This record gives sequence, structure tokens and C-alpha cells, in this order.
Amino acid sequence: MKALVFLRHYNDIDHITPVISKWLESGHRCDVVLIGNPKFCNDYRVEFLGTLEGARVAHIRDLLPLLEFLGWRLQTLLLASRLRRSIMSPLVDALARIYSVDRRQPIWRSTAGRLLERSFTAADKGVVVFDWITRDSPVSVEWVEVVVSLARSKGLGTVSLPHGDSPHASQLIRHHEWSLKPDSLYSAASIFDKVVVPNGLCAERFRPFLDDQSIAVLGSPRYCDEWLVKLAELSPAPPAIHPGKEPKRVKESTETESLKVVIFLRKSNFTTFWEEVEEIVGMIAAFPNVELVIKPHTRGGWRQPLTRNASLRRLPNVSVAPDHVHSIHLMNWGHVIIDLATSVVFEAVKGKKPVLAADYLHAGRSTLAHFMPETELKCRDDVYRRIDRFLSNGCDSFYVEEHRQRFINEMLHVGGSDVLPRYVALLETQAQASRTENR
Repeated sequence: MKALVFLRHYNDIDHITPVISKWLESGHRCDVVLIGNPKFCNDYRVEFLGTLEGARVAHIRDLLPLLEFLGWRLQTLLLASRLRRSIMSPLVDALARIYSVDRRQPIWRSTAGRLLERSFTAADKGVVVFDWITRDSPVSVEWVEVVVSLARSKGLGTVSLPHGDSPHASQLIRHHEWSLKPDSLYSAASIFDKVVVPNGLCAERFRPFLDDQSIAVLGSPRYCDEWLVKLAELSPAPPAIHPGKEPKRVKESTETESLKVVIFLRKSNFTTFWEEVEEIVGMIAAFPNVELVIKPHTRGGWRQPLTRNASLRRLPNVSVAPDHVHSIHLMNWGHVIIDLATSVVFEAVKGKKPVLAADYLHAGRSTLAHFMPETELKCRDDVYRRIDRFLSNGCDSFYVEEHRQRFINEMLHVGGSDVLPRYVALLETQAQASRTENR
């Protein structure tokens, strides 16, 4: 069978690469088309996929004629909500009116047809895969609808795979989210035959817009045991970083003379109490024998006020990690992780490394604190006591094991620890079912 998979950015790569790898390992073929920044072609996981038998990896700009790609890109930008919220919004709105829905359709249909014809013959059993597409996705829902519609007409299945694991157990987490009602952003998922989610928390987003038959809860491909073992083999060698003035190298932590702490931040559109984040950075840095690295979010981290704070950057034992330092490097390097509700730290939980859920620093309720109350930081005093304890007693015996196992079973291993075979089976079923229905 054949799959055509569209990837946009790090989140898609994180969560969908494991599925593609297992699909190819199962003897199927896959075309991977990157539709975001071309830099992601150089991601080590994407490069790994390119070495596997049955895989073809390319950026969309290399698959379309230049003028057609430029037209596709222009229309995509015109519909991007980020530009509509910027100072360029009047110009963007004017151009969007000129390039109306009717004028956009020929480009959408031409590009969709070209990509599908490249990947599938009339005899192929196949499936077309996107990540979770929402109404404000940077990739136009209009275009995705055209791709999906044309794929169905060719007897192909259409599936939306995860790009997250729900680090929040609450709903109102972003700026200007004030109403506890179903979020219409997720209604776009109804265009697919199946929407796949790793856990029940993620499923709740889509239930108001889809029936139960359209949602599959299969566990986390990113944090299943099988993929974590493979990822450890694939990860590039850790690069050098510079906490303060003394160059250091990120490596597996075996040293005991200092406590290594990593703080993972969220994007700026999530409501975060940055003044207090700055306070605890200063407080932790004031402890003797502590090294602290701050990891901004991979998208939009430069807009966070903390990363622009010159006084924090001058602290001798504090640094802001650059983009080329991967999260996995920092989790291997650190003894303790402080989290502002990001799913990247779920891997540390599986490895029993202490993660402190700093819920008092943001507007949400983190999944970690929900399942494992022992992880929660409720005030500045909690931060102080935890760091002091780690310095005095070490980092062992942090979790209540019953809580940690419940988190793993309900968030990451839903249906059992053999996660990736379930994803392959679902894609096979969708490819077969769609071909049968279209006969």
C-alpha cells in the first residue's frame, strides 16, 4: 500500500515520523512532502526517513512548477491567521478580496492533482495523511479540503494524525480564550475519514464535531517505547552550549558537583505570567552549584519577553538554548526539568527524571499536575523547597509510581504499549476501505 504524508514543522515531524517509519518497516511505500519551512528537510528524523526503502522525501517547492508553487504559497500566506493579526492585515485583507475563493480554486486543484498523480496510480490502494488541521492552521484549510476531496474521488483514504499529546488538562489557555464552549477551530477535522488522537484528552477537542466512529484513540507514537529506543539511536551528537561565560557541552549528566536545571517554555500566544518566570529564574540561579538552561519554544520563541531579557542572560550560570540544541539533548543533560505545560517533557517522565509542573506560572492546568500532583509547583515557596531538596538529597524517588503509571497508561500507552502497529493497521484499513467503497 502507499501513503502520501504532508508534514509542516517540528510538531508534525515529532509525532508522525514514528508512524511513517513503522509503515515503511511493514513493507509499504510512502511519499513525504514537506509543506513548511525548507529547513525542516535537514531535520535528522526527516533525513532518516529518506534512507528507508520505499520512501521518497521532497519539499513541495521541488515538486511544483515555479509559478504554480509561488501561486500556492501566496494564497497560503493570504489566508494565514498570523498575517491577518499583524500590522500587514489591511494589505493582506485587500489581496484576499482580490484573490477570492473562486480565483484561488484553480491553484488549489492544480497543485492537489499534481501531487496525487505523482504518488498514486489508478490501481494503488492508498491513504493521504495530514496532521491535525484547524481553522487557523498556517496551511490553508481550503487547500486541504481540495486535496482530501480529490483523494476520495480516486478511492484513497484520508486520515488526520496527531501533532500533540495534550499537555493541558484545561481548555482556556491562550490569550482571549474566555468561554468554555466547544472550540470551532477543531471543526475542520470533519473533512477527514478518520482523526487519530493519542489519548482521551485530545479526543475531547474533536467530539463536538465528529461522531465516535470518526475518532480513533491509539496512544502516542512520539512517546511509545518502540520509537524512543529508535530515537536514541538516531539523535545527533549533542552540540556545545554556553551557560554564562564558561563554554559547556551538553552531555549525559554524570557529574554531581552541580544541579542542572532546564526550563521549557511555551509559545507566546499561551497566557504565561512572564514576570514571575523571570523571578524564579533569578531565584534558582542564586542557589549555589546550580546551572540553568532556558529552552524557548521552537516556534515563536523569539517573541517571548524572557528570552530578550538582557539581565538574565548576564547571569553566569544561566543560558538560553539556541535552536540547534534539541530538547532531547537538554533532557539528557539536565537533572531536573521545569515545565510550563509542554508535551516535550513526557519523555522525561517515562525515564523517571523529575519534572516540576509550574502551573502557577501560566493560565492552564497541566496534564502532569492533573495525573501526578507531586509534580505541581503552586507558588514560589514550592520552587525554593524543591530546588533545595534536590541539592541536599538528590533526584531519586520523586514520583509516586502509581500516579506515573496511570499517566503513562492513560496518556501515552492507551490500548497497550504496542502503539505503532495500531497506527499502521488503521492506515491499512482506511486505504482498503476507501478503495472498496469507490468500486
